[in-house]
Amino acid sequence: MIKKVSNLVEDMHDELVVLSEYILDHPELGNEEIKACKAHVHLLKKYGFTIEENYLGIKTAFRAEFKSSKQGPSIAYLAEYDALPEIGHGCGHNILGTTSTGAGIVLSKIISDIGGKVVVFGTPAEETCGGKVDMANQGAFDDIALAMMVHPADHHYKSGKSLAMEALQFTFNGKTAHAAACPEEGVNALDAVINTFNTINALREHIKSDARIHGIIKEGGRAANIVPDLAIAQFYVRATTKTYLTELVEKVKNCAKGASLATGTTLEIINYEYSYDNLISNYTLSEAYCKNLKSMGIENIQEAKDSYGSLDAGNVSHICPTIHPYFGISDAPIVAHSKEFAQATRKPLAYDGMKKTIGALVLTAIDVIQDKDLLHNIQEEFECIEK
Repeated sequence: MIKKVSNLVEDMHDELVVLSEYILDHPELGNEEIKACKAHVHLLKKYGFTIEENYLGIKTAFRAEFKSSKQGPSIAYLAEYDALPEIGHGCGHNILGTTSTGAGIVLSKIISDIGGKVVVFGTPAEETCGGKVDMANQGAFDDIALAMMVHPADHHYKSGKSLAMEALQFTFNGKTAHAAACPEEGVNALDAVINTFNTINALREHIKSDARIHGIIKEGGRAANIVPDLAIAQFYVRATTKTYLTELVEKVKNCAKGASLATGTTLEIINYEYSYDNLISNYTLSEAYCKNLKSMGIENIQEAKDSYGSLDAGNVSHICPTIHPYFGISDAPIVAHSKEFAQATRKPLAYDGMKKTIGALVLTAIDVIQDKDLLHNIQEEFECIEK
């Protein structure tokens, strides 16, 4: 089966390079990925996938399915294709999405014999508002047995963790007055923001070491001689689990409420971006993937990277077993979110990593479809996770 999969991947190589480089040369920001989305859909349609475009009302999302006549689990590959402002594909989503679509197409050529269904999801706006959050909330992954995606990086890494995150905005309203002539008539909204930062800084002593709270002052007044009647602060609050995040968010909100009470301002609290769940890698699935990656010739698979960032794939991992490992595109350290990273995705080493990664993704899906005990163990681990 390894040889068969490798040959199928090799047969698709030129088309996948064209897809990746087309998206690389036409970078589009989140929820604006019209060309990238159409390019993926065009290739998937060519290979017989049934496509639902404008999926769930999301303009640049899609769901592509190829179903065997035989019963079996639904295997999902997640494709990203949004770019960064000015940098373009400095996170490598051009080759990431291509890898997922390539894996879906190769698996579709095999499942007629072994059963199951392959689904490729086009998931926009990972860099900004997190398209997978909307899709997860609307039930996109409810019928999926497991989901996989592999992100480009400087080396091959196992799937790890990410932090749950909530984006909080505090808007304080006060009252203007001349700051010198009659300051007693004013209610200073900026003081409320400053007090919020100070109390959050005091809170840091009493939070878990792997939690994070960081923010900015978005609005703080217009002139030094006017008491500010409007001040806005935005924070990201992150934690390793949704449970602890909920607890920590309440403490951060109380910091703002106390500052509002102390200054006599009114306070409005909103989420200014989607909240991300923590990524929970399914280690049974991860080990199966790593075994198959080694069979494709990748021996040096490093342990999962310590990550204090957040991923919208985390929301998927709370609905079905999920992995989010990394594959190497460079033989030297390379900084993500850079123009150099974008250009590395078009080099031969990157395409070699892509081919081997596609092979491992397909072989892992085959293992899960054919080995009921493996699927049971993956699902059993998922049911026991701490969220």
